[in-house]
Amino acid sequence: MSSIEASAQVCFLTDDDGKVATWNPACAALFGWTPEQAPGRALTDLVAADRSWPSLAAAGGAKLRMRFAGGREGLASLFLLRQYDARGEALGWSATVLIAPADALSEAERVGNTPLSDVVDLLPGTFYAINRAGRFILWNHNLERMTEMTPDELAAAHVFDMFEPRERAQAVEHFARVFDEGAEVSMEMNYVARSGRETPIIVGGARVACNGGHYLFGMGISIAKRREKERQLLLRERALHAANNGIVITRCAGRDNIIEYVNPAFERIAGYPASDAIGRDARFMAAPSFDTHERSQVRLALAERRGVNVVFRNMRKNGEIFWNDLSITPVRDEYGEVTHFIGILQDVTALKQRTEHLEHEINHDPLTGLANRTLLWDRLDHAVHLAHRHGTMAAVVLVDLDNFKTVNDTFGHEAGDVVLKVVGRRLLAAVRDSDTVARMSGDEFVLVLVDQPSVRFTLRMAERLRRAMTMPVAFGGNQIPVGASLGVAVFPQDGAMPAELVRAADMAMYHVKGNGGGVHFFSPEMRSASERRAALADSIRSALEHDELFLLFQPRMDARSGKVRGFEALLRWRHPKHGIMLPAAFLAEAEESGKMIEIGNWVLDQACAFLQELRRLGYTGLPVSVNVSHREHSQHGFIQGLAERMARYGLPPGSLEIEIPEADLIRNPGPGRDLSAQLREVGVALSLDEFGTGISDLSFLRQLSVRQVKLSKAAVHDIAGEGNGSRLAKTLIDIGHNLELAVVGEAVETEAQVEFLRSHGCDQLQGQWFSEPLAPDAVRAMLDQRYHAQ
Repeated sequence: MSSIEASAQVCFLTDDDGKVATWNPACAALFGWTPEQAPGRALTDLVAADRSWPSLAAAGGAKLRMRFAGGREGLASLFLLRQYDARGEALGWSATVLIAPADALSEAERVGNTPLSDVVDLLPGTFYAINRAGRFILWNHNLERMTEMTPDELAAAHVFDMFEPRERAQAVEHFARVFDEGAEVSMEMNYVARSGRETPIIVGGARVACNGGHYLFGMGISIAKRREKERQLLLRERALHAANNGIVITRCAGRDNIIEYVNPAFERIAGYPASDAIGRDARFMAAPSFDTHERSQVRLALAERRGVNVVFRNMRKNGEIFWNDLSITPVRDEYGEVTHFIGILQDVTALKQRTEHLEHEINHDPLTGLANRTLLWDRLDHAVHLAHRHGTMAAVVLVDLDNFKTVNDTFGHEAGDVVLKVVGRRLLAAVRDSDTVARMSGDEFVLVLVDQPSVRFTLRMAERLRRAMTMPVAFGGNQIPVGASLGVAVFPQDGAMPAELVRAADMAMYHVKGNGGGVHFFSPEMRSASERRAALADSIRSALEHDELFLLFQPRMDARSGKVRGFEALLRWRHPKHGIMLPAAFLAEAEESGKMIEIGNWVLDQACAFLQELRRLGYTGLPVSVNVSHREHSQHGFIQGLAERMARYGLPPGSLEIEIPEADLIRNPGPGRDLSAQLREVGVALSLDEFGTGISDLSFLRQLSVRQVKLSKAAVHDIAGEGNGSRLAKTLIDIGHNLELAVVGEAVETEAQVEFLRSHGCDQLQGQWFSEPLAPDAVRAMLDQRYHAQ
């Protein structure tokens, strides 16, 4: 259009139907129609937009895009003016076209003149124009991509086919409102493309008049991200509602923190419905007079806008106090400012109660309820610390019951437990609240007496303790006598540390126990005796390493034929300073030092090796018995160890015998039955030692798999003529035979004992009368002379 002045006015005439009547050269230059071609042609042919002549005539023209010479288009202003003849009758129209310079238009005008077709494909969502028949007239490429339809398919599609059946009725209603009422509408829909891809979108539109008709112009925006956020928010809300812990969200409002949300778990834990809690400061549940330090921690953390975790007590709506483990975390907005706090609370009342119960169990003896070792050492350490700080005295009293084993053996363990409980109560009643009474172990008690003004005062307290236990304990219609030996040590004279005081009291107790009982204070001389015992314990630890222990074997003889029927392994210690020591001189210390298990395993290995050697030399059918303590046979793996030895040394069933005192098995019937059955399973024979020492339970003995019983040494030693002792031995032999068990008389030392036991049917005899314990070489020499195959 450079050949035409931008400001030129082009004028021509049309008839009433908008057809060109006259046409001048300026028109021809602008539009490319010659004066001969123009007459009769429609003015609307020059208009690029879809505009009808009636609409142009009615409007008196318009600013619109027009077609110029050379196929170019441009913006022009068309002005139409009605023409009349001399009679005043309408006679066509005069048309003036004004082309304004581009830079003379405002920015709004230039933008407003942008063709719609140039814009729709740049829109972020879908764009569409729909006619009243529901057909798409205009759309952008985004609609094609979303629907996965070609332009031809979209042109043939009906708008309602885009909606799922459940959404179609609402879409029809909105469509009618747009065209009938001119309403602006929107709705959400889920569009499913032919590939199955589902797109949640929000669609809307409004009525637009165009060329005398009405159309629905609208857009669709994907709300997939919004839907996902909504889903996440809904999920989080459901999670908050489903959480087992109480959740509280508060809003910062100055010094207050107003509750805006509570979940159902909070309502259950606190007992307050949400309606009672929302809008109130969270402090309304505080239990008055409880946990002031923890609450001050919370207040400080909230003021400083930081997190905190505390455990304190709150009050439920019904007034019940509960323990609450509360964790508070600040919530910041997009500017980093703390606007809310989220509190997670857990009812830990039951846990607190269990913890307190567990702490009590950890620190107290389950039988008597007294302090145990753990709490004793803590209390004693505290008492020594206070005595040192204040320059006062403290005392430790170690109490050991006299003959308590006899109580268990005679009246049973239930009676022993009752005695321990009663003694514990009596000791507690005899001391002050500030003192401590603890059960150390078994029948041993330790008392910590604080703030002792003098040794005389301590002595009076100790005597009061001893007298408190002299009264018998009633059980099952019996009056069980109770006595005790008390050893006393005083801080700071007898020790500066808790362990030193307990050791000193223990030495004093052992001293008084060996001298008839009563009360005795520690003295330095006792330390020497204790040191000797400690030295013996140290020697025991090295005895195995230096090969100082050895076994002797004492034969058991057939009472009638005099043939050897087996051996008993007897332990000896070749001490480097004290010479040959019998077990009675060191086994008690071995038990206390914890070396008994190791020594017992060594004895079993040596006995099995001795048996293996006898069998290698051809001496079969000669079992070897080994004495085993309760600590040994009750340890885990004892039976398995026996089975492994039997296999390792190639010993047949019955060749190894285990000797256990009768009272040991009767005292614990259940474990005794189990032990008997397990020994039988691995091929080890059970021999009851010290038969008749206690009160025999014949019905129980019948349940055990026992090879033989060995008369108690006391019953054998008491054989003298026809006295009571002889009758006891005869009775025990008869009982053994009635139980269908072999009876062995051991510790036989006189001819009278031999004759009595033979005459009353004793099966085997053992003792110095026949043979002293022999070394392995001496056993082999004896067997070479006396052994005859059975």
